[in-house]
Amino acid sequence: MTVAFPFQDPDLTIEARLDDLVPRLTLAEKAAQMLHEAPAIPRLEIPAYNWWNECLHGVARAGIATVFPQAIALAATFDVDRVAAVARAIADEARAKHHEYLRQADRGMYKGLTFWSPNINIFRDPRWGRGHETYGECPFLTSRLAVATCRALQGDDPEHLKLVATPKHFAVHSGPEGLRHSFDATVGEKDLRETYLPAFHACVTEAGAGSVMTAYNRVNGEPCSGSPTLIQQILRDEWGFDGYVVSDCWAIKDFHEGHGVTATPEESAALAVKAGCDLNCGCTYGHLPAAVAQGLLTEAEVDCSLRRLFRARLRLGMFDPPARVAYAAIPYEVNDSDAHRALARATAAASMVLLKNDGGLLPLRRDLLSVAVIGPNADDRAVLLANYAGEPSRFVTPLEGIRAAVAPGTRVWYAQGCQRLGTKTDGLGRAGNLSEAVSVASRADAVVLCLGLSADIEGEQGDAGNSEAAGDKTDLALTGLQQTLLETVVALGKPTVLVVLAGSPLDLAWAHDHSGPGAILAAWYPGAEGGAALADVLFGKVSPAGRLPVTFPRRVADLPPIADYAMKGRTYRYLEEPPLYPFGYGLSYTQFSYSGLALSADRVRAGDSVTIRATVTNVGARAGDEVVQLYVKDCEASCAVPHWSLRGFRRITLAPRASAPIELTLTPRDLSLIDDRGRRVLEPGRFLLSLGGSQADGRSAALTGARPLIVALEVVGDRLELPY
Repeated sequence: MTVAFPFQDPDLTIEARLDDLVPRLTLAEKAAQMLHEAPAIPRLEIPAYNWWNECLHGVARAGIATVFPQAIALAATFDVDRVAAVARAIADEARAKHHEYLRQADRGMYKGLTFWSPNINIFRDPRWGRGHETYGECPFLTSRLAVATCRALQGDDPEHLKLVATPKHFAVHSGPEGLRHSFDATVGEKDLRETYLPAFHACVTEAGAGSVMTAYNRVNGEPCSGSPTLIQQILRDEWGFDGYVVSDCWAIKDFHEGHGVTATPEESAALAVKAGCDLNCGCTYGHLPAAVAQGLLTEAEVDCSLRRLFRARLRLGMFDPPARVAYAAIPYEVNDSDAHRALARATAAASMVLLKNDGGLLPLRRDLLSVAVIGPNADDRAVLLANYAGEPSRFVTPLEGIRAAVAPGTRVWYAQGCQRLGTKTDGLGRAGNLSEAVSVASRADAVVLCLGLSADIEGEQGDAGNSEAAGDKTDLALTGLQQTLLETVVALGKPTVLVVLAGSPLDLAWAHDHSGPGAILAAWYPGAEGGAALADVLFGKVSPAGRLPVTFPRRVADLPPIADYAMKGRTYRYLEEPPLYPFGYGLSYTQFSYSGLALSADRVRAGDSVTIRATVTNVGARAGDEVVQLYVKDCEASCAVPHWSLRGFRRITLAPRASAPIELTLTPRDLSLIDDRGRRVLEPGRFLLSLGGSQADGRSAALTGARPLIVALEVVGDRLELPY
């Protein structure tokens, strides 16, 4: 094969190709290649490349694509294999779309192979607007799902990456949204390494993530995109990360405009590059040649970043013949395919969490004479998609899904009832109609009330235009007249199911404590097939088995201030007030029992692993999934530790009266703690292990009517300090 330059030769090693390529570029060309919108260099046959792409729950913003449930819903499945399957489907669509765009000579934004997903920040406060982009509040759950996602996105080909996964936002970032361009997140070493870093560590060391995106804010005084502590000391030196680091968009200009840590764009660009941030989403790196001229950094430091960026492009096969890249053969027809839509539907159904089911109201009969579907989220397509979404070729709203699922003779009534925002109920323009909702509900045999939020109420600063707090929530209440609509409909005494379509906890205390609604179902933002999946659950085709990946507090007053990054009082691990719904909670249409709990040894030496075994039985009359959850409690720790920490989970399917053995292993790391100095240590002492379908807390027991099995473990020997 003939090539114009050695760096184009796929038979050379990547390092040899880089040795040829980088010296050919001028300093101005190097700086331009470090911007997210990298221009072409015609004299070297280097095409333009836009690094910005998104695939949070499907290929986003690039035309028609399968839209899977939002990330928080994926987390609610508690299913590593399912999340990996979703990520593989997304990667197939991404590759297929990319090569089709190349055939059309389209190299624009959202057309590349470097994806700024997943968002693995910890959802530590339910008011944070971007929480629905995450996998919830638990570092362990987030780590397992994030590793599965990154591995599936990047593929397993020995020669080329399928995509580049970019876990974000490194590292202590979860609001307040309105202050993110100037905010300093102050966090202690214990909380930093116990809560905020584990998922990033797992993505880098286990999944080999090719990239990491930094956050807007500062952490302990250092802007994340220019933090020697986070990027150089922890990410690169301690964890051995050898990929590239990209800034969040226009975060580097925040150094001088928002954080005040530099005075000029040249200083900001130099600070970021010297700290190890290789790619600038934005324009500040256009000042790099001037920064070199001013002596703020050297061209050799620029070259170091440039090599990382071109190494990623070479690993993706961008300078190789298409026939040499296996992923280039993925057909465009996989995009928005029937198989992927079926996966989206099944995943949405698997994510739904049954919060209440008094008297077995659910599942509903398909052959009811009539059903009233009411609420502002009942027939709204945007609610299905959440943010960072593609455009599906077909939508199935809750109303449409229910209409398709009921028996031919069942009449489906519909009324919006009210809007998500505002108190307008009549007059010119769009308005809800409470009286119409009463009319249809009073004529129905059952009511499905679809309430909640949308991505324009909770989301990223600048995107959530209807938020009262720059994307965050100021409280957990149902917005607008939704609470009034709920109470008005419930007062009619009809069998009522409340379906909550939202990406974060809401105040559902009235709905839970009141005798009606008889059932409450958290449906999240369920994706394009969400209405069909909802109908599958409502009418019993699927038994719900989702579990909450985030705690629902009983009241907002139970929460610390949103700007406080200490974990005291936050999440299931450190909460101080009983929640309305605990992390890990969810009901089913069937029941499961646990028996035969045994340990491989009830006394082990520090540094040894221990295996826990039990049998799970479906004691109900219908098939269903159970989410087995293993928690650890350190009873004799030398510092503050979580009440319980999730350390294992598995989702299984059981036929009626069927049983399955469960075996989970706890490693020394699983039994370790993070001390006040941020060190990971394993201390001898007494531990409790809980295995069951929920946490071992009183609230979960009250809600489920069951308690997990608990066994004691003694660890003996010397105190061990473990690698992070």
